[in-house]
Amino acid sequence: MTDLRVVDESNFEQEVLGADKPVLVDFWAQWCPPCHQIVPVLGQIAAERHDRLSVVKLNSDENPAISANYRVMALPTLMLFHHGEVVWSVVGARPKAKLLKELDDALLTGTQL
Repeated sequence: MTDLRVVDESNFEQEVLGADKPVLVDFWAQWCPPCHQIVPVLGQIAAERHDRLSVVKLNSDENPAISANYRVMALPTLMLFHHGEVVWSVVGARPKAKLLKELDDALLTGTQL
């Protein structure tokens, strides 16, 4: 799909909850067409914002406990974590410009960066 880092039940706590900068988690599944559509956008954001934001993927089918814990009911679901807490989330694919605006708003208002 892309070179975004993959997280799962073995490293979610360390890579997401314990991260020192905000982490955007893409909850996805192989069977989900919109999940595949958003991958290039997430890859671009990961490359452009790597100094301020990590972007990772979590396969919901392979990690059902994490998906259930965060009440992921539809895919793709994007969640922005900061200091171990969800500060923003959205369901569905977005154009890059809209997603960047929403992320910037969340980072400025939700995390006080």
